[in-house]
Amino acid sequence: MQISITLVIIIVTCLVSFSAFSSKKLIDDLIFYPPAVNRGQWYRFFSCGLIHADIGHLLFNMYALYLFGAGQHQSGVEYEFISIFGNNGKWIYLLMYVLALAASLLPTYTKNKDNYHYRSLGASGAVSAVVFTKILFEPINGIGLFFIPVFIAGFLFGIIYLVVSGWLDKRGGDNVNHSAHIFGALFGVGFTIVACKVFSDYPVLAEFIDSVRNMDPKDIIQFGGGF
Repeated sequence: MQISITLVIIIVTCLVSFSAFSSKKLIDDLIFYPPAVNRGQWYRFFSCGLIHADIGHLLFNMYALYLFGAGQHQSGVEYEFISIFGNNGKWIYLLMYVLALAASLLPTYTKNKDNYHYRSLGASGAVSAVVFTKILFEPINGIGLFFIPVFIAGFLFGIIYLVVSGWLDKRGGDNVNHSAHIFGALFGVGFTIVACKVFSDYPVLAEFIDSVRNMDPKDIIQFGGGF
């Protein structure tokens, strides 16, 4: 029986996050804090993805990770990677997730490296990498919001998501690190394109372009079906 990397990530993240809810010290030790990074605590680029602000934040991220990483009937990114890269697929998937945690925060660090009031936590950057990798593989499949049976083609949803996130990041004031969402998403796409080029002969970018080019216009908006 093959162990799901996605499930392992979810279990570990939930265990650490629930522990941190009742331990300020644990949060302080793991949270992304640029001045601490300046002192050599580079692990915070990764450890901050194991803690969350509250139960809603945790559940949203882990549900999205499960939906796009594992998927129904093993249709998520983890299994796409196994299909493309063979037995090494799950480790390449894990590598993408871990690296996305750090890559998504590099612009944040550059902007706030001397900001003693700035802190960030959560796995949103890495989860965005997984979501956008799924969009890269299946750009026509619909993505929607919870409890609303209207779905937008994945590639279009991705564009809207990036534009809105960019606007919210520029506006600021909502205590959400939209920059991490944007750069996590872009990293996931870039990582997957490079990995497919280096470790396989799967033309992921060409497949994406062909899918979008040949899509039926009625698939732009779908009702009652999607990821």
